[in-house]
Amino acid sequence: MLSRAGVGWGLLGVAAFSFTLPFTRIAIGGMSPLFIGSARAVVAAALAGVALLLTRQPRPTARQWLRLAVVAGGVVAGFPLLTSFALTTAPASHAAVVVGLLPAATAVAVVLRTGERPPRSFWVFAALGAVAAIGFATMQSGGLGSLHGADLLLFGAVLAAAVGYAEGGLLARELGSWQTIAWALVLSAPLMAVLAASTAAVQPPHATPEEWLAFGYLSVVSMFLGFIAWYRGLAIGPMAQVSQIQLVQPVMGIAWAALLLHETIGLPTVLGGLAVIACAALAVRTRLGGSARRTLRPRA
Repeated sequence: MLSRAGVGWGLLGVAAFSFTLPFTRIAIGGMSPLFIGSARAVVAAALAGVALLLTRQPRPTARQWLRLAVVAGGVVAGFPLLTSFALTTAPASHAAVVVGLLPAATAVAVVLRTGERPPRSFWVFAALGAVAAIGFATMQSGGLGSLHGADLLLFGAVLAAAVGYAEGGLLARELGSWQTIAWALVLSAPLMAVLAASTAAVQPPHATPEEWLAFGYLSVVSMFLGFIAWYRGLAIGPMAQVSQIQLVQPVMGIAWAALLLHETIGLPTVLGGLAVIACAALAVRTRLGGSARRTLRPRA
């Protein structure tokens, strides 16, 4: 039975993440993308370090540190940095459609990581989702063969996040839900601090209060508190069902882009978003319905 608490926490986490792309677009007005992607991780790492110390969490093993490096590379460094650079030229609504491929990509990463053997239809729907996302990106860029660099960065961000989510979901069963992202943030803090400091020295931020507020949201909520809510929802579970809530994130992201950034949401964006979300939903549901489905729950 699907827990209302699990759904509530999961939806709270997704709602927090849905503001990430629009607020990144705002912050870029006064800061370099490299500073945004790295400095937000440093701020979140400081919060994570305090939480870990106050709760006296046991340290990960050597093997778990290696797996945490995969999580950090995907969701602490990869996704924030790649999306920050992409949003210097791509509208937030456009990025939200492409990133809508993430649930299906995460399902594929989990299948490859765990050795599951889902039905053939799973691969069909996952492939259709990728085709829909690529088709949307190329049409928005001016036609077939004119895929822009920003789109390649967004697809790279989806791949990085999918790997990070898959490994993080498995690792959460051993370390705990929020502890996984907290340790990943602490692990990446030295490198992110060097990147942030060097970037600020070369290109100091000249941001407005609004842009600093957007950066603060990215640092505190998108990078840390959102993960606490998201992983808490997964921990209450069932994990497989709660994870499907992520399918509403692109819809929210497009809505916030229109409301906060006053971006024009045309018919191609609506149709592209619906196509990507539909394929992702079918891929995720097909995998959950297969014989390889697992029901293990992580430690809260």
